[in-house]
Formats: sequence, C-alpha cells, structure tokens
Amino acid sequence: MTAQDCEIPVCESSTSKQNRPSRRHRGPRKPSVPGSTAKVLSNGVPRANGEMRVHQSNEDEGETAKDGSAPKKKFRPRGNRVQKADQQPYQNTLGSPASEEKATNDNLNSEKEQATPCSNVRQRQQLSANNTQRSRNKITIFKPYLTEEEVQLGLKNGSLVKGAIRINQRKYEEAFINNPEGSDQTDIAVLGMPDRNRALHGDIVAVRIRPRACWVVNEELYKSWKQRCSPTVVNRPSDEVSGDVHNVLDTVAGNSSNASLGSSPADNCSCSAEKEVQAYDTPGAVYKCVEEQVVDVIEALTTSVVLEQGQLHEMKTECTSSVVSSATPLHPNDDKGKTVKRKTYRVLSELPLEDWVLPDSCLQKTAEVVAIVEKKNSRLATGKLELASSTQRQWAKFSPSDSRIPRMMIDASQLPNDFFNRPQDFAKFLFVAKIAEWPENSLMAHGNLEKQLGLAGEIDVETEGLLITHEIDTREFSDEVIACLPSVSSESGWQIDEEELAKRRDLRDEIIFTIDPKTARDLDDALSINPCDDVDGAGKPGWEVGVHIADVSHFVYENTVLDEWASKRANSVYLVHQVVPMLPRLLCEELCSLNAGVDRLTFSVIFKMDGEGNVYEEWFGRSVIRSRVKLTYEHAQDFIENPDKEFSESEVPEISDDTTVCQIKEKVLQLHSVAKALRAKRSQSGSLQLDQPKLKFALDDETKMPIGVSIYQAKDSNRLVEEFMLLANMAVARKIERHYRKTALLRLHPPPKAKVLRDAINLCNSIGFPIDGTTSQHLSSSLAPFRSNSQLLRSINQVLSMILMKAMELARYFCTGSVESQSCYHHFALNVPFYTHFTSPIRRYPDIIVHRLLAASLNYCEPSERTVEEIQKIAEHCNDKKLTAKKVSEASAETFFGILIQRVGPMEAKGVVVNVLDAAFDVLLFKYGVIKRIYVNALEMSQEPLFLESPNRLTLYWNTDAGRVEQLIQMCTVVDVVLTGLPEPTKFQAVIKPKSRKESPTLIEMWRERQSQGGDISDLNFDSLLVD
Repeated sequence: MTAQDCEIPVCESSTSKQNRPSRRHRGPRKPSVPGSTAKVLSNGVPRANGEMRVHQSNEDEGETAKDGSAPKKKFRPRGNRVQKADQQPYQNTLGSPASEEKATNDNLNSEKEQATPCSNVRQRQQLSANNTQRSRNKITIFKPYLTEEEVQLGLKNGSLVKGAIRINQRKYEEAFINNPEGSDQTDIAVLGMPDRNRALHGDIVAVRIRPRACWVVNEELYKSWKQRCSPTVVNRPSDEVSGDVHNVLDTVAGNSSNASLGSSPADNCSCSAEKEVQAYDTPGAVYKCVEEQVVDVIEALTTSVVLEQGQLHEMKTECTSSVVSSATPLHPNDDKGKTVKRKTYRVLSELPLEDWVLPDSCLQKTAEVVAIVEKKNSRLATGKLELASSTQRQWAKFSPSDSRIPRMMIDASQLPNDFFNRPQDFAKFLFVAKIAEWPENSLMAHGNLEKQLGLAGEIDVETEGLLITHEIDTREFSDEVIACLPSVSSESGWQIDEEELAKRRDLRDEIIFTIDPKTARDLDDALSINPCDDVDGAGKPGWEVGVHIADVSHFVYENTVLDEWASKRANSVYLVHQVVPMLPRLLCEELCSLNAGVDRLTFSVIFKMDGEGNVYEEWFGRSVIRSRVKLTYEHAQDFIENPDKEFSESEVPEISDDTTVCQIKEKVLQLHSVAKALRAKRSQSGSLQLDQPKLKFALDDETKMPIGVSIYQAKDSNRLVEEFMLLANMAVARKIERHYRKTALLRLHPPPKAKVLRDAINLCNSIGFPIDGTTSQHLSSSLAPFRSNSQLLRSINQVLSMILMKAMELARYFCTGSVESQSCYHHFALNVPFYTHFTSPIRRYPDIIVHRLLAASLNYCEPSERTVEEIQKIAEHCNDKKLTAKKVSEASAETFFGILIQRVGPMEAKGVVVNVLDAAFDVLLFKYGVIKRIYVNALEMSQEPLFLESPNRLTLYWNTDAGRVEQLIQMCTVVDVVLTGLPEPTKFQAVIKPKSRKESPTLIEMWRERQSQGGDISDLNFDSLLVD
C-alpha cells in the first residue's frame, strides 16, 4: 500500500461504545430528565477548555410542523439514512432480538413525546439544553493523551510504538510511521483524523496498534493467497469452515485486547479487555465499524448541539472523508458522464469471515496516536482568512496553504479591522497563524494570528511566509556575535599576524584556485595540483593534489556567542534569490572566503596519488594560501571541452600574482584527468549515483522575478570538484575516527528499507527495465547503461532514478559513541565505511566540529570536552535543520516555478507518465525535472475514460480534427503537457494534448526499438518525441 493513491476506511473511533449491542435501526434519542440541570452557553467563541458554545435555537428540536404545533425531532432510521454522492451506503448490522425490542419501545416512547404539544417554551428550551449537555458530555473527536509515565511504560513493555509521523500531503487523512519490526515490513498506517489525534507532520508520537480486524488488506497479496487457498476452502466441510471462523473471532478478540491494552496504566484510557471480547462475540458486532459511530456523533450534533456552521461543516467533511470508502463522481465534460468509482482499500473486517485466516503478510498494520512525545512541527502555517459563516462574528476560519495543517479558529479580537464587514478585501492576503490549542471535541484547532504578510503571489511575501513557518532564523547578528570577530581595518583590510603564519604550512607560492557557481560569494574550497616524481616511495610518478578548505574554526571558538548562534542555525539556507547565512557576512564573504589575490587561512589535505587515482600518502594540516583566480564552473568546463584552445585573459576572471591563463587551464585539465580516474574507481567500488534534477532560474535584475527556467546540468567541471571533496571527506573521517573512537562526528547513509526498495525494483522490472538491487554496486551497474548523452537514455535514467530515489533513506550525522559498532558507520550510496563533512564549514556547522576534531588530532588544540550525548544531540539538531533547509529550498523553487507559469504561461513540455490512478496520473517533465499530477476531469474528452488495473492503465477518448482518437496512458507513456496558471497565485495545473496511441509510445517501446537495431539507430528518431 502506498501513501499516495490509497483511500482506506477506518474501523474504530474514539467515540466507540464497545458494550452497546448493534441494531438495525435506532429511533430518536430520548430527552433528558426534565429535572436535570444544564448550562446553555451563548453563541460565540469556544472556551479555553475546549467546550463548544451553543446557539440557542428551536433548531435543536427539529422543524416546526405546518399546523404550528411543537416541532418534532427528525427520525431517520439508519437503513434509510440519506446517502451523499461521494459516500457508499453505511453497513447495516444485525443485533440481538432484545436490542431490536428495546429500539421499538424507544421509538414508541419517542413518538408519544413528540406528539404531545409543549405549551411552555421554557420547558422546550430546558429539554434542548438537557440534550445539549448530555451530547457534549459524550462526544469527543479525539481521545485524551496518555501521561508521560504511561507512555514510557507502554514503550518498555511493547504495547506502544514510537516513531516520527509522516502525513501524506495529497491525502492528509493518511499518515505513516516506520515499522519497528524491520525494514522488510510495511509502514504502520495511521488513518483518519481521530486516530492521528492532533499529531502533525514530523512529530515524534507514541502509537497503539489497532485490532487486527482494522488492518488494511493488501489486495494483490490477498488475491494471490485467495487463489492458492480457494480449492482447499471449497472442498472442506462447512462445519470445519464455521469452526475456523469462530477461532478467528476468538483470535481477533484476543489480539484486539493485547494490541490495544497491553499491561500498562494506559488501560485506563481505553476499553477493558472484557469489553473488547464482548464487542467481538457476534459477527454483527465485528462488522460495526467507525462509519456508524461517526454518524452517531454527527446525528447527535445536529439534533442536540447546534455548532457554529463552520465547525459542523468541518466535522462532517473530516469524519466522512476519513471513514467512508467513496465512489466519487467523475465528470470530465461539464458534469456529463457517469460516476467512476474510485479504487478503495479494505480492512480485514470487510472481508468474508472465512478469509480472516489470511496471513499477516497480506495486511498492513494500523495504529492510533496515544501521545505526542516531541512536537517537532512548528505549528506555524501560512494561509488565508475566511468567514466561518455569513452570520456569526465571534471568530473566523484560517485555512492553511499546507493541507497537513488543520484549519484554525481565530478569535475576532485578533482579526484585522473591518474583516467581517469587508472579508473579500482580505481574501488575497497571506497571514501566518500558529496553533495555540486543539481541544478534544473540535476538528478545528484554536489558533493565534501571528502576522499579516501581504498579497499572495509576491516574491517577498511568499518567501517571508516560507521562512517563518519553517522557523528559519533571519535576524541580524547581535553586537555580541560581531564582537567575537577580529577587527578589520577599512584601509588595509584584515591581515594575518606573523605569529599565526609561523604555525602554518605556507602554500602561497603554489597555484591554487577556486571553482564555484557564478553567484557564489562564500568560497570555502580551493584546489591545487603538482607533478610528483615519487608518490609511493619506489619512484612511481604521479601527482600531489591539494584540497584546501577555509579554516572557519580559527574564528569560531567553542562555547562563544558566535558558536551558539552558528550551532542553532546549523546551516545556511539557500533560496532561489537569496541566502540566509549561518555565519555573519564578514566571515562568510570576507575573512573566511577564499577570494582571489588575498591571503587566507585554510585547513589542507594533500594527497600523493598516481594517475589511476590510487592514494599513497595523505597529509593533514593548517595552512595559508593565496588563490589565483575565482573560476566558475562554466570557465572550467570551457577548458575541459576545448583543451587545445588558446584562451585570452579577457575570457576568464582576473588572475593574480602573474599567473597566466595557460597555467590555470593546464592545472584544470590535470585535475580533470585525475578526477575521472577517481570517479571510475568509485564506480567500480559500488558507489551509487541517482540524478536529482534541480531547477535553475533566470531572474530579472531589478524585480528578482523569474523570467526563465532550466534544469541545472552537472557537467565534468562539477564532477571534478565533487570527486576531490569526496576524497577529502573520506580521508578526514578515517583520521578523526582513529583518534576519537567515541566522540567523532561522522555521516552515515542507511540502506533503503528492504520492502520499499523491493517494490521500487519490481516496478522498474515490470515496466521493462531490469534492475538488480542486491547492493549499491549492483544498483549502480544496472543504471550504468542509461548514463549517456543520448536524450532517450537520459530520459530513462531520469525515470529510474526518480523511482529508486523514493526508496532511499536520508543520510544523517551521528556521534560514533552513540551506535553499537563500526558496521553502523557505513554510507550506503558511496559504499564506504567512513564518511563525514569537512569541506563546507562556512555553511555547515557539523564541518566546524569536524575541523575542531581534526585540529585536536594534530595537536593544534585540546580536544573538546563535549560528551557523547552532547555531540549526538548536536548531530540530531543538525539533521533536523539540514532537512528543513532542503524543504525550504525546494519550496522556494516550486514558488518561483509557479510564479513563472503565471507570468509567461501557458508553457509546453514533454513528459513521461510515472504513476497511473483511476482518476489521475503523474507526469515527470523532462525539461524541468518536475512531477505534476494531471486530473482526468480537467481534460476535455469526448467520453469518460476507461480504467483497468494490473497494471494500471487509462484509456482516454478524444475528439480531434482528425476524428476520434484513443490514447493509452500507462507507465512511461510519453505525453505533451501544457502548464497554465490558476487564479490562486503560484498555483498552476497541467493538462495533456490529445495524441493517438502511435504518437504517444512508451520509453520501453522506444528503448526496445533502439536495442533491436543493435543500438545503432540514431537518437534523432526519438528527439521529436522527447525534446520540446
């Protein structure tokens, strides 16, 4: 089961009543005892304790009769409940004769009560108040959290599971956590708002596994199992099958008790084991799922508690969407056509009872959140303000841009002036709000309005919202921080004192230079290369290659205010049009930046190696260099592509110290030759490379608005720098680990989850591209044939890399003393035993720690007194901040891409289908590396599409000038995509152009055609299909 294309009904609710026998129909609720007291709250804002204020109205008693008599409550038997268009009928359940008799008596009594006119209005209001109070006392959307002691005990005895919750952005009702039983197991699903219990994306939560009856069925595995077992079941006597059913029921009851309760104080917050068993005593009770219970809640709210209109709408929407397997109308042509039923997912309780013996491997466990252990999510969101209803004025609804954040109720006192009088004037403005409280009886959280940002769609407004909600520190550095820096003369600039120079290796006479992007201002790495007559001590000629990194640790001392700020920020954050630096700009762009023509302090690693990339000697030490020139990747690439060309001085940046262009070009070519050997050696050793496209924007110089976009193409010059940075990082990792077995800061990359990788490989194999995923080396070898300048092979590589990337885990920093053994240090993608980050200390705090460790190992300073626990805590903080910075960077690119389409669209691009659903399909755009979902109801087709499963395929029917056209959409189908802006700023949609089956082949068909010609067929034959 994937987290993207499933809709899974939920089987239980926090409002379940395990003792109540099921019955076919239920009459209206009895009124409360007239003498009971109930406090009727005035219409308005929810109170701090989460109670819902109630509007006093005769709506509580139902509609008024035409003859003017007292209003009667509505009676809607469960079997005749009105069914919405997007819902399947609720399941009727069989109850005992006693329960049906009681229901009949209740109905008769209720009818008598309703038929008696109530002459006293106050009595009617009191009756309503009693019903209101009774319903309020019973209804909770979310269960209360367990205490910290209960959680710790539950984690210890195994009745609870701890993990980070991940919410599906497309379907916020679905969330997942890692399965603690191992990477070969399917993730645990948390389905529906009640079971998520107010946890937000990224939070560390404690969950309780749901009863087995509520686990999700893997349909493919279930069908396979059914085919294997069906002859056995058919030929068995009915009494044996019946006996198995009862055994299954007993097992489910036992599993339910054990999974839900365990043996901890958490028992007090759930049903007792006895009630759990009673609940599963009859098949009718087993089939009673959360649909009924949520209907009970909604009915109680509509008949006894009149919520604010916004709250009631939210409750109906949230509850029904999370528990009902829906058949959603699909109207591709102006609401014409038939209803297309969505693909649904079932839970075990929905299968025939004889199938309940299917193995656990055919099921996906589900769970409910019982506590939030750590709130990783900031609870901040950007969004817009809306009226909750046309009449009430006590609060407004805040709708976040991120669907994973709940809607919030904002008190009227926090709203802008005249909001209720002119709500339309604020519809285009973005605001920032933060969740303050989320009561147990409210589907909407209570929020505080933090800031009004400005008009949606403006670059500065969108960027500010992005930075605020991700808690990126954009403050100016304090005076205390600046005081930690050395004083710089405005006339002569910063000078290195002679005492410091005497402690360092002087490399200022060597030709050293930097290679960076055009816009780079923080230059933290430089390279040098010189011939060496003897690299192995036996007279073997080779090279002496130097990797020189800015010595940031010389300026940033441990436990200073500057160090504290740097550690909290943890890294620089790169957006499309700006950078939020980790360190003050005086350090980033001047004192530490390896600018050309000035002396700079560095930490160097110098290798003696041969032309095949074999390293024979390593030297580590502090040094001083003087860079000759700041090359861009474009300059270095020009040298590589034109080795015989005589370059003039005007074609490169200014070169210092009488160094010539010819000398610089010669050094670049020498480095390129060694880098190629290193890359080949790494590839043979099993290093895995998965290409991740990155958008590169052309911006207007004045407005900074996007005017063009392309994919950032990594070329030989990029790979040249990458190889030597990797080489230095691996060498430093080995060095510091040898000296500090317990307190070294390294970086590991765990292997992918076995099941996720297996599914990804099966997908690649099923579409026709065989992949061996036994090791990273086998993966790399499988992708090697598709690494080429050929447009066809490059397109295939894009698709395969995208599929396999989803299976990869995130690399992370760690303290060596926090893991069990050296085997845990392994970096899967690089396939090396030791790795760390050393080469970017200007923009990454872990690199600064590594510099300090390296300096201590060389006796430049005393080692840090930080403990294993302290270093591990820093490592985890840096992991979180690095992931946040990545998200912000990607979100910034998405925002600019959306704005560009709004400004210059429509834009056309070639794409390939990478996922097919019943009502939509995802397309990877070759030109931009962007994946966009295309909904079939947005396509102007002649008739409804046909969807077939195993494998998923959609047939689209078009009317064109050439007549009726059928187009098959399946994995790897090549399509023509048109991107157009939507009314909402930064948003855009995608549609495809009609093409015939012949005009839209798949990549596998094109590849096979190429293979059939022995690979000699010209790729020009495919360019018209793959290139815009």
